Amino acid sequence: MKRIVALFALLAMMISWLPVQKKKVVFFGDSITQMGVNNGGYIWRMQQMLEQKKLSSQYELIGAGIGGNKVYDLYLRMESDVLDKNPDIVFIYIGVNDIWHKATSQTGTDFDKFGKFYTAIINKLKAKNIEVILVTPAGIGELKGNANPQDADLNKYSDAIRQLANTHQLKLVDLRAFWQSYNEANNPNNQEKGQLSYDRVHLNDTGNQLVAEAMLKALGL
Repeated sequence: MKRIVALFALLAMMISWLPVQKKKVVFFGDSITQMGVNNGGYIWRMQQMLEQKKLSSQYELIGAGIGGNKVYDLYLRMESDVLDKNPDIVFIYIGVNDIWHKATSQTGTDFDKFGKFYTAIINKLKAKNIEVILVTPAGIGELKGNANPQDADLNKYSDAIRQLANTHQLKLVDLRAFWQSYNEANNPNNQEKGQLSYDRVHLNDTGNQLVAEAMLKALGL
């Protein structure tokens, strides 16, 4: 009996020495995500928060953002930038440039094509048994009451992402809804930037912190 107890104790000790297999989490997006890995960015902040929770040994956070990217850019580079990394979880955070570039350079993404490319990305990830978390595009301007020029499109494209989350039974981080409600409550002078962004699109310190918290919540942390 003593030998059996000793054997189990030895096995337990050996198991404790084995390295913990980290969950790989990829953030797939545009310049907002590319900047998210920088000091103070939302991914950087998530890493700090994981360390505070003593969970950093359980998760590997990987930024896969490229400035200017639209949904079809993500589809074209998902093999090398996502699938080859064998992630467990992927956040899809795209949409701002698909809308914004319609006005700035006429190179945006038509609504129907946006949905088709987005669906194709979801299907490829699900086929690899990867957990997919969808993220709505937050904003292009911080004026209240849908007064920003691209608000109508942002609402329309965000509704499409919400529907995809519902259809595919996926988690959703609804940054669009959060952006709107936050500015309604915290933008008394109705400024077009400065609350969550420094340039109407890219996150400032407050924006990065709140997005980091929302992303961690989606991970159940």
